[in-house]
Amino acid sequence: MKIKSKENCRWDLVSLGEVMLRLDPGDRRVATTRTFTAWEGGGEYNVARGLKRCFGLNTAIVTALADNSVGRLVEDFMLQGGVDQSHVRWVEYDGVGRTVRNGLNFTERGFGVRAALGCSDRGHTAVSQLRPGDIDWEKIFVKEGARWFHTGGIFAALSATTPQVAREAMEVAKRAGTIVSYDLNYRGSLWSSIGGKAKAQEVNRALAPFIDVMLGNEEDFTAALGFKVDGVDESHSELDPTNFKRMIEKVRAEFSNLAAVATTLRNARTATKNDWGAIAFSDGKFYEAPRRENVEIYDRVGGGDSFASGLIYGFLTGKDAQWSVDCGAAHGALAMTTPGDTSMATLSEVLQVMKGQSARIAR
Repeated sequence: MKIKSKENCRWDLVSLGEVMLRLDPGDRRVATTRTFTAWEGGGEYNVARGLKRCFGLNTAIVTALADNSVGRLVEDFMLQGGVDQSHVRWVEYDGVGRTVRNGLNFTERGFGVRAALGCSDRGHTAVSQLRPGDIDWEKIFVKEGARWFHTGGIFAALSATTPQVAREAMEVAKRAGTIVSYDLNYRGSLWSSIGGKAKAQEVNRALAPFIDVMLGNEEDFTAALGFKVDGVDESHSELDPTNFKRMIEKVRAEFSNLAAVATTLRNARTATKNDWGAIAFSDGKFYEAPRRENVEIYDRVGGGDSFASGLIYGFLTGKDAQWSVDCGAAHGALAMTTPGDTSMATLSEVLQVMKGQSARIAR
């Protein structure tokens, strides 16, 4: 990958995606709780926030919000996260939400044999109504300059027009020499009413030729792209890097434009204890992060996004692929030790985990 120099770019990374208000019942259940803790979150946004808060890079989010109190609460969370909002599109609210609204995400963490559970309320949101021409991509990628652009399958699933917006952004980014990354992030709940896996595969395959770095997890390459490899499917429960190497080889054989492909490897022993690893393909070679067994999980949401931000940080700072995948895996593991979608880790903590230092108290 030829990454543009920092001196000529305002942004290290720009993300395109929805930012929702997450309502978290803590150690209770969504259906029975009487209190929620509010956070902001969204797959593409979480990557930009991690790169800003943990790694100190300059990032921006391209999104849209309905201009009401909920939207302004999301704005307040994003201000704390430090991600630049100069490209946030504010849409006039009709007072009820018939024409535009902000997305809500109710997510419980799970415990032991009870899996984590998410319930989204995000129909007719402001960002889902984005259309080609709404965002000045020439300003972002040419005039201001961005070294890296990130979006993904969650944004592409929001409506019939969001894949068109993603493609428009990718085309301008590619012409400007910006690296494009895309997290497949398959969500069955988003695709089920608009064509299911077949539609997801159609959309993601149409965008794949514009991608430099493709990211996913153990189910994404099968569900979101339709690739089949023995030993890898949506019920996959064994962290066998050999099978995933075969999967990545298949993906690369069809989409030769991909400079790197990376995936997290997770075995959920219980909701609160997971085996965790990662593997990446770059420069014609495979690179594996150390496998961590029985990682204790506080809140698994955002682990994959934090893997992505750690991996991207490595590439943006000129580190080799091995260091980058190790950084991503360490950051993802740390992100799952705190509540909310977004990382609360520091760079020094990531480096400590990469070095294998213990969790002994520091004081």
